[in-house]
Formats: sequence, structure tokens, C-alpha cells
Amino acid sequence: GQVERLIEAAPNRTQRVVFMACYGSGLRVSEACTLEIGDIDSARMVIRVRKAKRRRERETVLGVRLLNELRAYYRWRRPGSSHLFPGRAGGETTLTRQAVFKALRQAARRSGLDGRVGPHTLRHCFATSLLERGVDLRTLQILLGHTSISSTARYLHLTEARRRNLPRPLDQPQSSRSS
Repeated sequence: GQVERLIEAAPNRTQRVVFMACYGSGLRVSEACTLEIGDIDSARMVIRVRKAKRRRERETVLGVRLLNELRAYYRWRRPGSSHLFPGRAGGETTLTRQAVFKALRQAARRSGLDGRVGPHTLRHCFATSLLERGVDLRTLQILLGHTSISSTARYLHLTEARRRNLPRPLDQPQSSRSS
């Protein structure tokens, strides 16, 4: 779909893996940029988000495809620090949010999705995708690290897939219908 096209249009391998982490695990761009190797828990298939907004730690899902991409990236890049995505200077600096935003805009243009693609797009797509697959709002709230359920509820917009699967009251058999 459109998200896959956006990811494939990333300007380089590092940015592609960052995009995948944001979409595959619902990370904020800043959280993806500061991921450390030790945050990837392949035994439990989770990513520990230690540098989260308001310093609240959380865990989120780690899919098999993302894990394989992260492993391949690690073997290719061999980061010289604990950070998975070191910055240009190396050492303890990390890839910047601004660099990812710029890469995201570039990828959007390349994939023909120019317009409203921003830093939050991939996280938004993660949330929408899980809701469409039936994940409940409370679980999504925990994965996204929201304090308030109202923050999570913003993702509840009525998507086409959800609309198609809505029950039609008149089409449902009534168990105790009175004449």
C-alpha cells in the first residue's frame, strides 16, 4: 500500500529502517532516532522505549519483519556506539528528528504521496492499522504511551475498512423478536 511505497522510497537504508521502526512499532520519530541496541528484546519480541515523551518508559510490539530488518541493518552499519542510529559525527550523537523529517518529505515526493506526509504519519498509520485489525483502544493507548485515552481516541476516525464491517441492525437475525 501507500505506507510500503513511502518506506521503499526512503533516500537511504538508515532512513528506511527508521521509517519501518516508526510504522512497525508505533514509535515517535524522536524515539526511533534514540533507540539503543539493548532496547530491542528479540526474546520477548518487544521494543523498550526508554527515551519516551515525558520520560515515561513503555514497551511496544516488535514484528518479525522489523526484527530481521534491524538485524540486517546492524550487520551492515556496525554502529560504533550503543545507539542503533548514530549521527554523522559518530560517537554518542544520534540521527536527528530533522534529518528524518527531511527524508520523509523526500520519500513522499518520490512515491507520489506528497502533501500531508509529516513526522507523525507513520505512527498514525500504525495506530490506524491496529484499530482496523480489532485491537482495543486501551491496548493501543499502552503501545503508544499515551497518558490519556482521549489522545488515543483521535485515531478512531471511521475508516473505509471499519465502515464495511459495521453490523447492519436490520440484516441481523433477532433472537427474541416480538410480533
